[in-house]
Amino acid sequence: MGHHHHHHGHTHGHSHTGNKNALFSSFCLILVFMVVEVIGGIVTNSLALLSDAGHMLSDAASLGLSFFALKLGEREVSLNKTYGYKRFEIIAAAINGLLLIVVALYIFYEAANRFFAPPEVQSKGMLLISTIGLIVNIVAAAILMKGDKEENLNVRSAFLHVLGDLLGSVGAIAAALFILFFGWELADPIASVIVAVLVLISGCRVMKESNQILMEGAPSQMDMKGIKKALCNIPMVKGVHDLHVWTITSGYPVLSCHITIENEAVHDDVLLLSQKVLHDQFDIEHSTIQVEKAANGCPSPHGTCN
Repeated sequence: MGHHHHHHGHTHGHSHTGNKNALFSSFCLILVFMVVEVIGGIVTNSLALLSDAGHMLSDAASLGLSFFALKLGEREVSLNKTYGYKRFEIIAAAINGLLLIVVALYIFYEAANRFFAPPEVQSKGMLLISTIGLIVNIVAAAILMKGDKEENLNVRSAFLHVLGDLLGSVGAIAAALFILFFGWELADPIASVIVAVLVLISGCRVMKESNQILMEGAPSQMDMKGIKKALCNIPMVKGVHDLHVWTITSGYPVLSCHITIENEAVHDDVLLLSQKVLHDQFDIEHSTIQVEKAANGCPSPHGTCN
């Protein structure tokens, strides 16, 4: 019987710093403009602006939470917290997703009231503020694009917040133009409903992804059958069982399994080859593999390679 622990490589230090800087810069930018938009929304009486400001508030909370999660994730591993605080990033992403859904539902509620009694909106002020908002969101989105949004769920959820916000600003600009040129007050709640739908979709997507990680589900991009087949193809391997792949935090997949080998096989050779296959073919750097001889290993009818 053998047991080996292959440690996770710290190759993503540079992208981690980039993620932190991107989140903090965006947070400052969004927070300042949110205050401007709240004041503007109240002065111009525009729901499209206020719903955008509400979305920006959740943006600021999201970016702040994401930044805090990355900072917390840097804390050292301890005997009590064997993976450190990296999982908090996923909890933060889940809270962000929930925030998005709550904001979307509130916008729907407010818009429904305005459909029946559209109030007068100061379209020129609304147009000016939403145009500035669009510029601010483009800058924030560009900053977050530099982060590692493909790998890091936290950065991606923050990017989706800002993207929804950017579309919110476009909606507010369109509504302001309709009111300005055609006096069509209903454009305001219609624009806010379109924004709410986009926000709701983003929120559900982030919630689904973070829930998959929190429930220790296999990462969606991992081919579990392919992993088992690749391990079975290693010479002298008779079976693979108790195969588990889960994610600690974004871009940090972990695997554990038992491998049954022929009695004449060399334990360490199979172990090293298994790790090489997992690393090279599936990008799994952190694996715990128990290798056991077929004669005295734990028998499992589901673990054979046939």
